Amino acid sequence: MSVPTGIDFGLHRVHVLVAGAAGGIGIEIVQEFLKQGAYVTAQYHNSIGSLPELQAGTDNLELFKADVTDEHAVRKMFSRGGEFFEQEAQVLIVNHGMMVEEEISIVDMELAQWENTMKVNLTGAFLLVREFLRRLRKPRRKFAPDLSKVAVVLLGSTSGEFGEAGYVDYACSKSALQTGFLLSIKNEIVKIAPAGRINAVSPGWVLTPKTKHILSDPEYLERTLATVPLRKVAQPIDVARQVLVLASSTFSGHLTGQNIVLSGGMEGQLLNPPGEAPPKHEEESNAGASSSTGSKPRKSMP
Repeated sequence: MSVPTGIDFGLHRVHVLVAGAAGGIGIEIVQEFLKQGAYVTAQYHNSIGSLPELQAGTDNLELFKADVTDEHAVRKMFSRGGEFFEQEAQVLIVNHGMMVEEEISIVDMELAQWENTMKVNLTGAFLLVREFLRRLRKPRRKFAPDLSKVAVVLLGSTSGEFGEAGYVDYACSKSALQTGFLLSIKNEIVKIAPAGRINAVSPGWVLTPKTKHILSDPEYLERTLATVPLRKVAQPIDVARQVLVLASSTFSGHLTGQNIVLSGGMEGQLLNPPGEAPPKHEEESNAGASSSTGSKPRKSMP
């Protein structure tokens, strides 16, 4: 049985459901809650990662494979998790998500990619939060939770804050999640749990197994950090601890509807790196065509 260690966040024996638990950030989130003595239902989809190793060392972790875009699978997951810990989930962490790695401009993007990204990132979040609140509104008789602990934490992105050329599907899904969705649910959750809260954490670049090969390129890393005052990339534990703070009613009991941008102070995206030739504009192209047919070239400004 896991017991709280270090600072007490008031999460001992609180049932936490973590969606997207098998990835680099998800694993850290699960571990942080287990350290607090929380009961954790960990959702994964394709890859289970190192979750079985974590489960081997505790009675407080239940693993569940589910597709978050399938409402029947989501319903079953909440039902099984509540039965396993004899308590409905009180805290929900929406950490799942997908992003097509290849950079594709909107003019070349297939509708199927757009729809799939929205389905996973946005519809998945909708189904998770909806089922979470439904079970709090009408909990099973023996599984009624302490409503003073109710919290939702969404995982957004700086892409949703600044936009992301070549990834318009991902940027739009995250922007909708960390803005319109967040601010709407903030005013609905209290109708079910008067002390219920919802907040978001929107990281910039985080060093995970998926991003390690990209960030190992010194030139790319330099461009990435060019607008970051702290001049460093976040670690998964940085995100996990921020999630823990927001989930805690002890430390964040009066915080709701907020999007915490965890980016080292990022000031947008570097669009025109030093040394990169600017694109030719139409006027310049036309001017070049005119001079080649005998017109006098324009004089340069002093």
